Amino acid sequence: MDLKERIQELCKQSGISMNQLEQELNFGKGYISKLGKSVPNVNKIQLIANRFNVTVDYLMTGETSAEKKKITLTPKDERDIEKILDQTRDQLLSQEGLMFDGKPASPEAIDSILSAMQVGMELAKKKNKEKYTPKKYKKD
Repeated sequence: MDLKERIQELCKQSGISMNQLEQELNFGKGYISKLGKSVPNVNKIQLIANRFNVTVDYLMTGETSAEKKKITLTPKDERDIEKILDQTRDQLLSQEGLMFDGKPASPEAIDSILSAMQVGMELAKKKNKEKYTPKKYKKD
């Protein structure tokens, strides 16, 4: 299903014609019919998406954000993160004078710091995978 067909389906579900949609949004007559043959105007596509309460992604690809392929960490990624966290834990525990809230850092405080680091590292890994290998994470 292409962009024009998705818009037709949304019109049908809403009980309006494409001509009525074009008039409602102040588009030229036949604009939607020509969408399959020309590059759509981003602002007009956004207006259509807003009218039907859907995303531009849905109009363009037919998939919702929930349907996009989920990026997961591989076991190697998890081992790498764990190795870095272990090294950091060893450094934090071996340092003299490490303070947390004005008192020497307790093992619980160090675990809290490492937990926050782990979450941040996992998010960073996933964002980097999405950014630097985007084709792999596109839905087929």
